[in-house]
Amino acid sequence: MAEAEAKERRSTTGIDVHGAKPGIYIQFDSQPGYELNLGSLEDRRQGIELVAVTEASTDEAEPRRIQRATVFVPDGKLKHFVARFQKYARETPKKKGERRHEDMVDRIAALRLATLRALWTDAPEAYPNEDETIWWEVWLRRQDGNELERLLEFADQSGITVSERRLGFDERTVVLVRAHPNRLAASLDVLSDIAEVRRAKETAVEFVDMGPAEQADWAAELKQRTQWPPDNAPVVCILDTGVTRGHPLLDPVVRPEDVHAIDPAWGTHDDGGGPGAMGHGTQMAGLAIYGDLAPLLVDSAPLIIRHRLESVKILPPRGANPPELYGTITAEAAARVEVQAPGRHRCFSLAVTATDKRDRGEPTSWSAAVDALAAGRSFDSTTQGLAYLDNAEDAARRLFVVSAGNVTTLEVDHLSRSDTEPVQDPAHAWNALTVGAFTEKATIRDPGRDGWAPVASPGDLSPWSTTSVTFERNKWPLKPDVVFEGGNVACNGTGDVDFPVPDLCLLSTHHKPAEKLLVLSWATSAACAQAARLAAIISAEYPTPWPETIRALIVHSAEWTPAMSAYLRGASGKRKREVLVRRYGFGVPSLPRALRSASDALTLVLQSTIRPFERGKMREIHIHELPWPEDVLASLGATPVRLRVTLSYFIEPNPGRRGWKKRHRYASHGLRFEVRGAAESTDEFRKRLNRKALDEEEEKPAATSDASEWFLGEQARNRGSLHSDIWAGTAADLADRGVIGVYPVTGWWKEQPARDRSDHGARYALVVSIETKEAEVDIWTPVAAEVGIPVEVADEILV
Repeated sequence: MAEAEAKERRSTTGIDVHGAKPGIYIQFDSQPGYELNLGSLEDRRQGIELVAVTEASTDEAEPRRIQRATVFVPDGKLKHFVARFQKYARETPKKKGERRHEDMVDRIAALRLATLRALWTDAPEAYPNEDETIWWEVWLRRQDGNELERLLEFADQSGITVSERRLGFDERTVVLVRAHPNRLAASLDVLSDIAEVRRAKETAVEFVDMGPAEQADWAAELKQRTQWPPDNAPVVCILDTGVTRGHPLLDPVVRPEDVHAIDPAWGTHDDGGGPGAMGHGTQMAGLAIYGDLAPLLVDSAPLIIRHRLESVKILPPRGANPPELYGTITAEAAARVEVQAPGRHRCFSLAVTATDKRDRGEPTSWSAAVDALAAGRSFDSTTQGLAYLDNAEDAARRLFVVSAGNVTTLEVDHLSRSDTEPVQDPAHAWNALTVGAFTEKATIRDPGRDGWAPVASPGDLSPWSTTSVTFERNKWPLKPDVVFEGGNVACNGTGDVDFPVPDLCLLSTHHKPAEKLLVLSWATSAACAQAARLAAIISAEYPTPWPETIRALIVHSAEWTPAMSAYLRGASGKRKREVLVRRYGFGVPSLPRALRSASDALTLVLQSTIRPFERGKMREIHIHELPWPEDVLASLGATPVRLRVTLSYFIEPNPGRRGWKKRHRYASHGLRFEVRGAAESTDEFRKRLNRKALDEEEEKPAATSDASEWFLGEQARNRGSLHSDIWAGTAADLADRGVIGVYPVTGWWKEQPARDRSDHGARYALVVSIETKEAEVDIWTPVAAEVGIPVEVADEILV
């Protein structure tokens, strides 16, 4: 059957490669907890070869290991295995161990025709998305010396790119191939030469070691194949040491009138920013436009840039600003770009933080300034202190992307160090999107680093990243919100830690392009710039979402890596889970997940405005009936599904440290979400929300009946002004839950009616997604047909 299916697939490719030996790839899975008898799965005399061995885990509550082996079998040789299975089945031995081929067959739980993923021997999470074209390491079986010619002939017919770089070993030849997974998968039906595939390693080391002329050639090639954004594109505003506009990779996206300085005497250019800064602002600019430059430089595909840059120099050429002025400096920086280009879609990237640790989540003048600016306020810098102006418009809301800040001491036990070093001022601002760092950079190829190893494992927290584990948990937000790539550091056998290691860093733009164009970058600053880049890309794709919505989409798209999930799975109880979210945030965001629904993953985005209070009492509750595919979900019965809800809004701060109670609360208001119960009517649901709002007033929220089905639960998720949680259950149970409520809880607006701005409304964004692993079920199309893409209504819903 497998052989017939393989022949049918081969006939539909329309590709014929001279000299290719027809055959099929078979994948064998072991019994859980056992290993395969690998030696019995190949017979070189018949051309049957074991090409790849990987491991997986079962989906059980306590996962067991499965070994997977992929074997190439030439046409006509599948009977080798058929004969062994038949002999095994015919014999009835008196005792174990006497049956023919027992040691081979008993260990096999399943076998199937292999897909391209069966040849994937890299980390599972590194496998490309369905819509992603990447550079692959293709490992060819050395047979007759013509393997490369056959691959090139296949590439020519299938439209994929083969790099001139290659590496030969005794039994394998490694070639770089750029292709979409579906295109490369066709090679399994046509070629018999592929043994395994991995994601190509793109590091900064080869570029930082180049001379200026060679760097310029690479930059010129990238620039030549780049499509630049229009003048009215969204922007990332870099608040840092300035930006060098003359850099050839930045000049097309930074106009002369879009660079500013707090003090005109400083100049707007990036002069390095003092000892240790190394042109920090220009580094951030490169990452905010391109992300890590290393993979882009080795690529050959066209690049489309859809956003631009602004810059405000907030740091003097030497020394530093007085710490107590950073709030007003940030406010003045926002005002300068908004006066120059009012109405422009922008996000602010702030990768400058205070290094002291005394606040531990308690608001400061700087963090409160960020919160007030995000909420749409402006500041009067002519008065002493911070004076609010009450004429702010809704359009003045701002998205601030802030780096979490870096640990002061790098250690081999980096997780313990990160857990004790708090995110730095102003990264604890409630309304900011706070960005920590993780890393996938865990390979050192430099021969001069023999005996050195990466400190962090792939997919784990970067050794640079700070956390909010030490925050007082019942008061202050979960920070960071998300993590992006921040690089790694190296250690030797004696416990010494060193950086920068080019293999473990990102690549960005240098502030003195006359000397060199490219420079290493790392830590939470680099992560922050990449997060701002994602925010600008979302804004370019969807011009109507509010800053609150973009923040919600980024957090909602985040997922924990397997390395992070290993800690989360080991956490018992929601309190422990909260601690771990305070380390990793909600994980690593994904651009495809932030922008698109898939057939097996439906995402709904709603923007609305609620009036929380009136004369010191609760005023409104919002009930949203979502276009839920009830019939589709009901038909899935006991199929496991996952519901994720993210609620994002901006509070107005009240930063004076007067106990944070009653009229002195920090937040102007709070919002909460709740999902209707499976056996609950909408009227019963509304009454329950009224009771919950009153319970919240007394700060004693009651546990709900489905509390165990939420990953964090109300006690942990309801911190700050961004709440995200995951419900897990069956599709049948979820089918009747298609109503979500948003309701207010107390804040200083309620306690001080004279200052209550509820009449102006409090905006919020609600993001809801349903996911199922059921491959044959389409939960997206019924909703798309019902509401359209998108629907323009008073409360916007984007699908």
